[in-house]
Amino acid sequence: MAWEDTVYQYDGSYDGFLCCIYESYLNKEFPIAFYGDEECFSLYPVRSIITSPSHARRVRRSILRRSEAADRLLQRAFLTCMEDKELCLYRFIRKLYAEGAAFLKNQSDPVYYPLLKAVRHLNGELEKLRGFVRFSEYSGVLGGEIEPKNRVLPLLRSHFCNRYANETFFLYDRTHRELLLYDKGRSRIFPVDQLHLALPGEEEVQYRRLWKCFYEHIAIQSRFNPRCQNTHMPKRYRGTMTEFLPDEFERRATAPYTAADAVIPSAPSGRSALEIPPPPVPPAVGSNL
Repeated sequence: MAWEDTVYQYDGSYDGFLCCIYESYLNKEFPIAFYGDEECFSLYPVRSIITSPSHARRVRRSILRRSEAADRLLQRAFLTCMEDKELCLYRFIRKLYAEGAAFLKNQSDPVYYPLLKAVRHLNGELEKLRGFVRFSEYSGVLGGEIEPKNRVLPLLRSHFCNRYANETFFLYDRTHRELLLYDKGRSRIFPVDQLHLALPGEEEVQYRRLWKCFYEHIAIQSRFNPRCQNTHMPKRYRGTMTEFLPDEFERRATAPYTAADAVIPSAPSGRSALEIPPPPVPPAVGSNL
């Protein structure tokens, strides 16, 4: 019996993707495309896949029986920004089922290499963001934003929750519109479409200026090397780093409060952040971490 070409639509979760694998083998269908919650237009038959935890566990157990390394790779690869990600993962799983884990010894394998390359990119971005995330204080709550290419928030979760175990904080992923909240030993990640930050108070601005001053004065001017700096601190990360925020943002933050400020202001450059109404007086003391 020939496998039928089909388009799968699922909820975008890893368990949902594993259910796609289950349905593919159960119904002998070959998914030629995967869609999340967005609208799907296709000339091929479209099937909506319902996420079933029991089906997802069954598929994952089958992967673990063949290779624990493959299971770890698939979970990380699912968080990457790889083009046609689900199709690449699907081909990998089919080959794993057909041939076993022997092909994992060959890193140049055409099915294995795209996943390996994508995960290396993810790991590099993850390592940078552990050092590039900047938090500010908003009325007793620490807040920060990131703009990653990969969906790194689930992987950053344990790092920052352990590091700031006694704090209350949020970290917002502008790219994937996800928010990590942590309070009293409990954390949660959930989707947020629109978030806005009030401008920082005057004392928070002073701390930001001190941080900028420190950043500028530890530099050795005679060894200034923009090319090397761009390698170790790529420009695409600087939009959320305190030391690179424009001075105009600070001047707006310290300007007198007027009736025109009643609308909740946006973050720098119109980017979104956590919704906190602007108070008529400056919030509590802030700090950069």
